Amino acid sequence: MQMHYFVTTPLSSMEPLMATLSQDVSTLTDRYQTTVPLGVRKLLKLNKGDKIRYCTEPSGRVYIELMRTDAEDPALGAFLDLIETDIAAHPERIRGFSGALQDRLKALVGDIEIDLDETLSPEDE
Repeated sequence: MQMHYFVTTPLSSMEPLMATLSQDVSTLTDRYQTTVPLGVRKLLKLNKGDKIRYCTEPSGRVYIELMRTDAEDPALGAFLDLIETDIAAHPERIRGFSGALQDRLKALVGDIEIDLDETLSPEDE
């Protein structure tokens, strides 16, 4: 399947679009990392440390866009508002973790160590 990659930027920050789209190329490293091409960095006004989001459509097209740190996730905001409202209306429902639940959680993840620089195993790729 051929993959198509498109770069998106918020309309408010877009300069007039050129008639021809750029076709930049980058290479994946052994850890599936790549450098964002200069043309894409300029178009999205990316800086070091910025986060980018990959949005995949069922057709196989992938859009890359800058994640604004000051933008809130509307689903998360609505969920947190719901929790806040429920806690205010029913404070009697708040309970602490039982010791058994805390012990179970610790047993599940307590001894797991992660090395972010380690090469991925074939089953993790």
